Amino acid sequence: MSTDQKVDYSPSASSESFNEDTGYTRVIAENGSSLAYQDAVGAPVESSSPLGYNVGWATVIFLNINQLIGTGIFSTPGSILKATGSIGLALIFWTIGAIMAFAGFGTYLELASYFPNRSGSEVVYLEQAYPKPRFLLPISFAVQSVVLAYSSSNAIVLSQYIWRIVGRAPSAWEMKGVAIAAYTFAVGGAIASNRYSLYAVNIFGIIKIITLIFISITGFVVLGGGVSRVSDPGANFRNAFEGATPNGNDLANALVSIVFSYSGYQNAFNVVGEIKNPVRTLKIHGFISVLATALLYIFCNIAYFSAVDKAAFAKSKETAASVFFVAVFGKGSAETALNVLVLFSAFGNLLAVLVGQSRMVREIGRQGVLPWTKFWVTTKPFGTPIGPYILKWVMTFIMIAAPPPGDAFQFVVSLKTYPDGMFNLALAIGVFLIRRRRAASNIPRPEFRVWDVLLIFYTLIQVYILVMPWWPPKGGPYAGSVSFWYATYCVVGIAVMILCGLYYVVWMHVLPRWRGYQIRAEIVTEENGKVAAHRLVKVPEYDVERWDASHDDSGRLRHRAVAESRPGEQQQQHHQESDQKQTV
Repeated sequence: MSTDQKVDYSPSASSESFNEDTGYTRVIAENGSSLAYQDAVGAPVESSSPLGYNVGWATVIFLNINQLIGTGIFSTPGSILKATGSIGLALIFWTIGAIMAFAGFGTYLELASYFPNRSGSEVVYLEQAYPKPRFLLPISFAVQSVVLAYSSSNAIVLSQYIWRIVGRAPSAWEMKGVAIAAYTFAVGGAIASNRYSLYAVNIFGIIKIITLIFISITGFVVLGGGVSRVSDPGANFRNAFEGATPNGNDLANALVSIVFSYSGYQNAFNVVGEIKNPVRTLKIHGFISVLATALLYIFCNIAYFSAVDKAAFAKSKETAASVFFVAVFGKGSAETALNVLVLFSAFGNLLAVLVGQSRMVREIGRQGVLPWTKFWVTTKPFGTPIGPYILKWVMTFIMIAAPPPGDAFQFVVSLKTYPDGMFNLALAIGVFLIRRRRAASNIPRPEFRVWDVLLIFYTLIQVYILVMPWWPPKGGPYAGSVSFWYATYCVVGIAVMILCGLYYVVWMHVLPRWRGYQIRAEIVTEENGKVAAHRLVKVPEYDVERWDASHDDSGRLRHRAVAESRPGEQQQQHHQESDQKQTV
């Protein structure tokens, strides 16, 4: 793709047009977004979303909030206090996490402003940021996403809270069975209806907000002396920085925990193609979701610290909120009520993640880098991405049922975090690359552009997340969360990425040279033209020159207006091409 020639772009009346001087397509979609430009190597834009436009402003807020607020705020504050050593430093870390979330949200919003008519977030942004080598990033992301497409930890946490409500310690298989049943229920509902699954996301999000507001208000009542059970509500805030740790490993672990507690601000970007006026809607209501979460996180921590002794709270681990409820209301029904609320929070998180990631997998399918394109992109029979939902269920089932409890399960849960971090860093750097190429092609600035200082901060956070897991724990290399070497999951994560690269080299270069063909992308449509995707095909070496002459960089037949006016000739040409190529 040449980017050194300045081109004066002006809006076109057509839904899509291709400029050969720069290799960009210009697209107008039906979601109210402005004229958009994307590199021609990208999957074709679906001008009308086959998944509908059911994502309104409330769903934008609650898709983010449901992923942001899982069970972390009910459990991690104790471990973060233990790592930082002081109340004041813990609150500072939660504030740093909020700044990181705003920086990440702004980065994603700029990327969505470039591509306001495509869902899938990272799938699209990596594809467009790194068009060369062609298909390298899409294939690597696809392999990693399919192999690691499981939500086993979310389902297990949900199962744990169900058993807490029942009041019985389950066996390993009872725990797994309930987790599988809960996940199956969520997947079945998501497959049955887009509209009602999004309604459910909104309802669970409202429950989460009410729960955290209740905890926050309770904390202020405690601080005001309105709870007799708490004798000295201000004790933890006197000498707030007393005991702050100087240990770098502890501070590193605390910040990593904070970063992951704030992950989820990007979930609504997975459904951009289903949002009317997406950039404006995300700019306002996506920002509200991050702001509300940040404030509630800090208020809830203040509430916890107002009622629970610092030393006891630092030992609370996964039961931080439970310790708070017992301190304020006593044992009994209050603790059960909390478990029910956390259960709802866990299910809302599971459902929101399922909705967002199904769009990511569908967009990978639309890039053509997975076999059986139709399976991944179809929305029949319920108007939902059934193929990605099936993949998520199968992989989650395997990752719940196969690993034994303990180290193996913890390793599986941690495994996907390192490749995710590598792609996040590539995404942050990709913003700078997209800016430079679009400026060189004289493409107008997007509707939104994140401040450089926030983009740099977000990039540095990604570097930090990749570097800090290598810092050995205080007890030595075998004192981590598993009994074997603490950084094993990092090494395996890197190995997964290397395998992705090797797969790309073999599939795109070694096999084609050996068997005498080249891989090209063509655009295919399904379901009366509403579903559009790339399909990678094997073009024999002797036919490559003719193929390239008859197709543009986006995989569309040249002079399609002429071809469409002579359907008989078009059909004959299609049959000739079908005889000379094979689908990859």
